Amino acid sequence: HYFTDGAAGVMNPPLASPDDVAAVRQGLIDGTIDAIVTDHAPHTEREKAQEPCPNGVIGLETAFGAALTALVHPGLIPLDKLRALMRDNPARILGIAPPEGEFSVDTERLWTVDPDRFRSKARNTPFAGLTLRGQIIL
Repeated sequence: HYFTDGAAGVMNPPLASPDDVAAVRQGLIDGTIDAIVTDHAPHTEREKAQEPCPNGVIGLETAFGAALTALVHPGLIPLDKLRALMRDNPARILGIAPPEGEFSVDTERLWTVDPDRFRSKARNTPFAGLTLRGQIIL
């Protein structure tokens, strides 16, 4: 969510200005940032309604679609680089082998983020109601 436009949510570090988003994107393009991960902070609606509410959002179900939409489709990075950023590089950094096998991806599928359809029990996403382009097919 730190490299996307229009995301909203209570996070730490907080979502930043358009200049900060541009800097994160540039870091992904030039290799300064070599991995995209989500910490998957799934808080319940009740927890998020508290003041102060806990930081964090669920990123697991939207990360790939958000990355395709914000980075690949506008031509900032190719799909192979996204795969490295989200799979190969995190595995290398952790000193483990990347997952074996393939999965199905529809890079063109348009879908509207509907937290009520998430498999996770959490619903706290900065992308609720946004249309993303591209999705992993389960």
